[in-house]
Amino acid sequence: MDANQEERSNPFNMDEACTNCELCEHRERVVHGYGDVGAEFLFVGEMPSAGADETGVPFTDDSAGERLQDILGQLGLSDSAPDATEPELENAFLTYLTRCHHSERSPTDGEIMTCEPYLNAEIRMINPEILIPVGERALTEIATEYTTKPASEIDIADDHATTIRGRGFELVPMIHPGDQTDEQTAAFVEAFLDLMGNDYRQTKGRQGR
Repeated sequence: MDANQEERSNPFNMDEACTNCELCEHRERVVHGYGDVGAEFLFVGEMPSAGADETGVPFTDDSAGERLQDILGQLGLSDSAPDATEPELENAFLTYLTRCHHSERSPTDGEIMTCEPYLNAEIRMINPEILIPVGERALTEIATEYTTKPASEIDIADDHATTIRGRGFELVPMIHPGDQTDEQTAAFVEAFLDLMGNDYRQTKGRQGR
């Protein structure tokens, strides 16, 4: 699977007509990952919002998405306004556990498992330094897969904006933007700027790109 370096939306050309689970009956479109394929920072949410289902771009077209895009701008990872539907991201990639929106419920464990190959392929191809689970469900799934610490010992409120050592990655959990207070947003930005100023690459012993 080769990346289209010039294409931000679904750069790995994943199936946009997927019918592998029940979620496909409720979506407007499949929402695969979006952003810089050489990113060091990969943000993972639970499932597309109604806004993302409309635009096809993760974390866009609603208030929660605008808060996240504003955070990316403060971190120097976006050159676009928070309400952009096709943000110009640099060194960041946005994606989800599952790829289809459901207006009435969260995805089941089985639906997350069905979509897991998409996420695993994106992580493998991008090979980021830092994984940012966005929201409690994303944190549980990412922690289970990529840390040796029991997911039950990790709490999204307690571990928001902290660094957790993972297997091959570091994790920096984020409370879902739709649930964040202004103080929690400021805390995340401050902590992440500090992380970006440190040698986080020592996690894998890699050199700068």
